Amino acid sequence: MLSELEIVKGIHPGLILQRELLIRNIAQGQLARSIQVAPKIIDAIIDGKMDMNIDLSMRIEEALGLEEGYLMTLQVFFDIKKKK
Repeated sequence: MLSELEIVKGIHPGLILQRELLIRNIAQGQLARSIQVAPKIIDAIIDGKMDMNIDLSMRIEEALGLEEGYLMTLQVFFDIKKKK
């Protein structure tokens, strides 16, 4: 059986973030306020127009209770897939 990471490997972390927000019924603006970033940053990540960075990844993971490094790992796999 594949792990969740194996299933989503290569997908932009913004899509996974969007899914996590939907599951938790959290608005993008609400997340932005809780981690003290501009809402347009969350919008850009979800739209795939901005890549995840370490600081943002750690803030989001803490706010949503995700495993530390999860979103950055997705970003790395996405970057590898894009490079190929």
